[in-house]
Amino acid sequence: MKSVKSIFKIGKGPSSSHTMGPFKAIRHYMEHHPETDKLHVTLYGSLAATGKGHLTDTAILEAFDRGEVKIEWEPQTFLQVHPNGMKVASVNFDGDHYDKWTYYSVGGGDIICMECPLNAGDDADVYHMSTMQEVLDWCNSNGKTFWEFVAENEKDTEGFWEHLENVWKVMQKAVERGIDEEGSLPGPLGLRRKAGSYYIKADGYGDIQRARGLIFAYALAVSEENACGGTIVTGPTCGSCGVLPGALYHMKKVYGFSDQRIIRALATAGIIGNIVRHNASISGAEVGCQGEVGVACAMAAGAITQLMGGSPSQIEYAAEMGLEHHLGLTCDPVAGMVQIPCIERNAYAAARAMDASIYSLYTDGRHRVSFDQVVKVMKETGTDLPSVYKETSEGGLAKHL
Repeated sequence: MKSVKSIFKIGKGPSSSHTMGPFKAIRHYMEHHPETDKLHVTLYGSLAATGKGHLTDTAILEAFDRGEVKIEWEPQTFLQVHPNGMKVASVNFDGDHYDKWTYYSVGGGDIICMECPLNAGDDADVYHMSTMQEVLDWCNSNGKTFWEFVAENEKDTEGFWEHLENVWKVMQKAVERGIDEEGSLPGPLGLRRKAGSYYIKADGYGDIQRARGLIFAYALAVSEENACGGTIVTGPTCGSCGVLPGALYHMKKVYGFSDQRIIRALATAGIIGNIVRHNASISGAEVGCQGEVGVACAMAAGAITQLMGGSPSQIEYAAEMGLEHHLGLTCDPVAGMVQIPCIERNAYAAARAMDASIYSLYTDGRHRVSFDQVVKVMKETGTDLPSVYKETSEGGLAKHL
């Protein structure tokens, strides 16, 4: 598996697959074609179907800032490797295309190029273990927990802990900006920001409801920042970026956990997301929203459980519940935008992560369905889902609203 650093990418929303990925692809292409001043870009499948709502064209134009770009949209054509495919070609003075390269945006801002692999360091394996059971066995054999497993494997990764420290700073700033902002989100849906009002209203309730209101507010704040193209952290994607910071910010405010302990919890969340990415997918276009919000919920549940002193088995159980109870969740963004139902799902999943953690802490960590089994089922479920429910805006809520 790759470094946990690659799970947490700092960038601008609203979509890791549809904005971060294409932006990165164009920049990669230009590194190898510095003479090109005219491009032809063709977007396929999900990347084309919801690309305008996800600001894919804007990301491409920002990435190629020195010439002319023509973009074609082919939403009904799916390339072989992944639903988020794109082809980039240079155009000469006669209008002929040359050096056509194929890219896939595979989730969480990661891309692959069929003609010219990315830098070897981007795909280097850091972990020789790739399943939750292997990690659990290591923890139990060594008397250690998840973040220590991460530390052991990332000890040669340059700037690893500094990266997580920066990730936590960016997450907190996103929460705080989102709480203070007011007005409407961009786009035709006319949605108003809710985070600030939830934050204020929470003070009027008793302890339990107040806690829920604050978790909602923090998660909403980050998701609304993402919808506006603000700077956020993938966790594991832009579309699910509110879940983990919403939960961790709440834990810091309520329990006073130090930044060091929060950063260790981020390491635990990262290895959980890494296991899913390696063995299944975190791409909504490939497996639906279960791979985005579902995985984010699992990551947050595991992180919270570690903060609350849970054992490795309890951490695994919390993560398992966070993912299991999102199985089958479709990706059906209304108007192709990361707003409905995405923002609300982030808030709900942050609260559900808290519940999964509490539930697991009541147990001894033993349970029948393992995290690895749920990951396998999630991949199978995602394969079985029709494409209309996988980030194409052709089915579900996107069709009826």
